[in-house]
Amino acid sequence: MSASIERAAEVSESLAEIKARVQALTTGPHTPTLIAVSKYKPASDILTCYEDGQLDFGENYVQELIEKAEALPAKIRWHFIGTLQSNKAKTLAAIPNLHTIQTLTSAKTAKALDKALSAERTTPLNILIQINTSGEDAKSGLPPFASSAKDAISPEVLEVAKTVLMECPRLHLQGLMTIGSLEQSLDASETQENIDFETLKQTRDLLHQSLATELDGSKWGDDGRLLISMGMSSDFEAALKAGSDIVRVGTGIFGQRAKKTTT
Repeated sequence: MSASIERAAEVSESLAEIKARVQALTTGPHTPTLIAVSKYKPASDILTCYEDGQLDFGENYVQELIEKAEALPAKIRWHFIGTLQSNKAKTLAAIPNLHTIQTLTSAKTAKALDKALSAERTTPLNILIQINTSGEDAKSGLPPFASSAKDAISPEVLEVAKTVLMECPRLHLQGLMTIGSLEQSLDASETQENIDFETLKQTRDLLHQSLATELDGSKWGDDGRLLISMGMSSDFEAALKAGSDIVRVGTGIFGQRAKKTTT
């Protein structure tokens, strides 16, 4: 399974560079989590990163995640970051070292996950609710706060969050995630805010306020602090500056996906 010496050195160097860039922007008391997005990448690349101390990896496709989880060390923390369908809940829940699902968008799927998780699992499955901050039809996710009432959280987000907290004891509501608009990332400058990032932060704050009002005493996030996952290879530094707790970097670590050749 080992990568070639040249490939291992390339991946290790890229990972070290990304880690250093994340560390350089870590100023507060909370250390951001770097997720190495390994979709389409061979298990040997993941193993190289793991041997360099990287534990958190993100996958977009259920079957690919299953195969890699079976082949790679059990200490890896897998994050599912692809489109989540309720009929895949049972399959995902069977992965013993599945650490987080970052793309929950329905109460139905939350209940299916909770039901499917093994009673032998010692820790809850972390859940992030996906928010479509850009409003793009091609993106999954629930709408953020209602545009007509800036002080009100989206009812869909609140419903899913309350379902996780009140009806799913094997799940832990960790926070919110967004993919955001590539155009926003490219257009944002050092002095210009990324609207998608700001929208996710506002939605996080409004959700926290609503939950604290309606469910006093419930536990969510990291010591009551809802986390936000935003920022990828092209904009993770801007996301960290905006306050992201989790960044998802694939190309920056593993390089571009190899193009398929035709004969």
